[in-house]
Amino acid sequence: MRLGRRLVAGLAVMGAMAASVTGAHADDRFEYVAMGDSAAAGPFVPHQDINLLCLRSDRNYPAVAAKALGAVLTDVSCSGATTEHLATRQFGVVRAQYEALKPSTDLVSLTIGANDLDLFTTALSCVNVFPEPLGVSCHDRMTADGRDTMAEAVAAWAPTFGAVIDEIRSRAPHARIVVTGYGTYIREGGCYPRQPVWARDADYLQGVMNRLSAAIRAEAEKRGAVYVDFAAITVGHDICAPWDERYLEGLVPTDAAAPLHPNAKGMAAFGAAVAAAAR
Repeated sequence: MRLGRRLVAGLAVMGAMAASVTGAHADDRFEYVAMGDSAAAGPFVPHQDINLLCLRSDRNYPAVAAKALGAVLTDVSCSGATTEHLATRQFGVVRAQYEALKPSTDLVSLTIGANDLDLFTTALSCVNVFPEPLGVSCHDRMTADGRDTMAEAVAAWAPTFGAVIDEIRSRAPHARIVVTGYGTYIREGGCYPRQPVWARDADYLQGVMNRLSAAIRAEAEKRGAVYVDFAAITVGHDICAPWDERYLEGLVPTDAAAPLHPNAKGMAAFGAAVAAAAR
């Protein structure tokens, strides 16, 4: 009986010690929540998540960064997401991305904004199969009457992004917030006809992306978030580069990725930059 009681007591102590160790391990986990649109999710980059609605890759930049950091990743990035889908369901069934945030979250990454401005459709509207003057310039159309409609749209959207950072901060008050801009999709002057966009339209499109990234950076810096410059990372690796040097795919992809989106090489470079910014 006495031996039995000692054995039970010893097991109880061991159990308490194991629980303590387990609890300490749980507390030491580095919790990373990745939010954003398809530029974060990685549509068609293998391998795709079983949840096909979001077209999310297990080699997207959040996955690369999480592995480098030894982090526990909750990736809620979703192709097609706008800032609205951070707070509301997407496709009626995908939960709001904000719901992944907790007071214990250590790191949040965010890439969002292009879909708010419908930039994919804008890019497609700039395609011209034939050289000038056999077509319509999207630059001319969008800057008619002395107004730049896309510049106005970016300026109007910027406070929305600032409010997003504020909401992330309120839900994950101890987290390091890393936000990204968008890449250098096409070099100055373009590369017509390799990519069927006239030179002035190529410059206009990239100018819109740069303007969007600048707005993201300004709102982030106002609020103490860290900005990662994807445009700098993709210089020389744009859609005009040789196919095996591209980080971003062209209108007709030559690697496994969606048109005008990062491929696996691009995601690897982005993930390394996000991990460095998170340290």
